[in-house]
This record gives sequence, structure tokens and C-alpha cells, in this order.
Amino acid sequence: MDLRYTEEQIVFRDEVRKWLAANVPKTPLPSFDTAEGFEAHREWERTLAQGNWGMVTWPEAFGGRGCDLLQWLIFEEEYYRAGAPLRVNQNGIFLLGPTLMEYGTEAQKARFIPAMAKGDEIWAQGWSEPNAGSDMAAIRCRAVRDGDDFVISGQKIWSTRAVYADWVFGLFRTDPDSERHHGLSKILVPLDAEGITVRPIPQLNGLPGFAEIFFDEVRVPAFNLLGGEGEGWRIAMATAGFERGLMLRSPARFQQAAKRLIELYRARRNEVLDPTIEDAVLRCYMDAEAYALSTYQTASLLCGGGSIGPEASCNKIFWSELDLLIHETAMKLLGARAELEPQTAQELTDLGGWLDGFMFAQSGPIYAGTNEIQRNIIAERMLGMPRK
Repeated sequence: MDLRYTEEQIVFRDEVRKWLAANVPKTPLPSFDTAEGFEAHREWERTLAQGNWGMVTWPEAFGGRGCDLLQWLIFEEEYYRAGAPLRVNQNGIFLLGPTLMEYGTEAQKARFIPAMAKGDEIWAQGWSEPNAGSDMAAIRCRAVRDGDDFVISGQKIWSTRAVYADWVFGLFRTDPDSERHHGLSKILVPLDAEGITVRPIPQLNGLPGFAEIFFDEVRVPAFNLLGGEGEGWRIAMATAGFERGLMLRSPARFQQAAKRLIELYRARRNEVLDPTIEDAVLRCYMDAEAYALSTYQTASLLCGGGSIGPEASCNKIFWSELDLLIHETAMKLLGARAELEPQTAQELTDLGGWLDGFMFAQSGPIYAGTNEIQRNIIAERMLGMPRK
């Protein structure tokens, strides 16, 4: 891995920086877990698409720029440095998009990817079920083939962005006699289809960031099957690799949070009596930089033809626990004020959004596969330890 940027990469960074400076909203958008904020973020996705910035690694024909992963990391660094809005379509662009590129037919790519890049179709994910959370192999929601359609019945839960999203991708059991990870298929489902009911689930902050989805004999064209019948587990594991290993949480997210934490520490260090706070701030900064270097190494490996394996689980544990540490440290620095919900823009600026970030960070060790499951994967597949 060469840590020196090429001339081409330097020019690219400058182009990204200038475009973001001219286009990033001057005031923060409302939360995308509200109807108003969701549509405001959709418009931001469309603004990105106008400059072909929707997902820079995609081919130009699909709304991207044909960039490699190193350029994507540079883009993310500038994106977070500019304080640009979080991506409401992250399930689509970071998870489903790369999966479609690898497993989708040309017709599926043409149908779904440009609309995803433009923000015209926002995606939710439909993995978990009431009795199949971290253990996705226990999925029972069924999809029965009927001519040119699948007929889907069952329930999904904890579906991120499903309250306002347009589509959901998920695993469904297409072989009723199958067990565990066999007989599952990945199917793309429009959330406005007849027979679908979406029930919001409030987060810790009271906003509906998740939803239950009920499928009552929902008809979906067989065209929406991604890969072959029964191949869903293999394809879902590829999606999970993108989620845990590289795409979903770029290092820039944590580097910028660590820099904000340092600013908070400098402003409040004379008011804090806890002598361990300084060490925690330093650790946050060093861990954020270490995660960035590790991700650059992974991107360099992939650019050279390598692949991500079970080591993606190491990444997931690291970034989720780093996010917790950053926000726990910020809460200690703010003291009792940290627990105040900001009522005005000025209060939001003063408190830096740390409370909202702290509450969201609690879910990090759970989503994308619990950290307990990730440690099992590391023990079995990386260290060769026996199963219990």
C-alpha cells in the first residue's frame, strides 16, 4: 500500500471539494426519520446525481464516475469534511448496489441502479424476522413461485428506512422443505405492492427509523429475483460483506467525529475532573486513524484483485465499538447538559448532536450482525477454533 496520493487523486480530491463547497446545504436537513426530512434527503440524493456523485464507483452509464475504491475513500473524506447530509439511500447505494453489480442481470442493473443513483427509489433492507434476528438462517417468510410471479407471505422486522422507503430487498424461503441457509432467495419488493402493511417502530429518540413489514400474499414478478432460486444465502453474505467490511461505514465518518471530539475536549477540559478523559480522547483519535489506514489497506487489496473474507467481521466490531467510545467520551465531556434534547438550532450547535449520535451508536454492536456473532465468525473461520 502506497500512502502517497497520485496526481490524478489530488486533482480528483480538489474537484470533489469544490463541488461540495458549492452544493452542500448551508443549514442541516431535518432528520430523515421524519417525512419532511426523508424527502429533503431524497432531494439531496438527486442533487448528488446531477453531478454524477451518487455513487462514484459505479460506471458512468449507471450514474457514477467509474472511480476505484481509493477514489471513493477520498470522496468520503471530503464528503464528511464538508458536513454533507447523511445518505438516506445507504441501504441501496452501499449494500444493494454493489450486490446488483456482482449478481444482477444486465436488465436488472438497467432497471434498478440508475433510479437508485438518482434518489428516485429509496431502499429498505428486510433481513430480520421475529424469530430470526442475528440468525438469518432461521428465516421463515416464504415466497412461492406461481408462474411468472412469486407470492410472498410472512413478516420482516427492524427494517431500516422502511417507513418511507420505496423498495425493500430481503431473503425469503422459496423452498418450503428446506432448512437453515438452504432454500433461501433474495428478492426485491416494491413497498407499495398490494398486500403489504408497514408498521413503524420508534427508535430511542422516538422517531420511526425502523418498521415491521407484513406480506399478505404479495405478488412480485420473478424478474425481481436476484440470482437464482436457492442462492439467496450466498448473495446475502456478499451484501453483508459490503456492510461489515468496507462500504457502509467509511473511515471519514469516524475521523470527523474524532476531530469534533478533540474540539469539544479543548473547549471543556478545564471543567472536567475525570483524569481518564484525555486518554479516551486520544484513543478515539488514534483508533479512527488506525481504522482509516486499515480500510485503505483493504481497498488496495481489492483494487489488486483480492477479496474480503471473514476479516470483514473484525472491521464491523472495530468501527461499531469505536463509535460507542467516541460518543460515550463526548457525553462525559458535556456532563449533565449532554442529556438535553436541543430545541433550537443554536442549542443543536452548542451540543453538537452528540446525544442523537450517542443513542444511535448503541445499535452499532447489533445491526449488520451482532458483535457476538462476529466474534464467533472470527473464532471459527479466522482462528480455526472448534465450535462449541
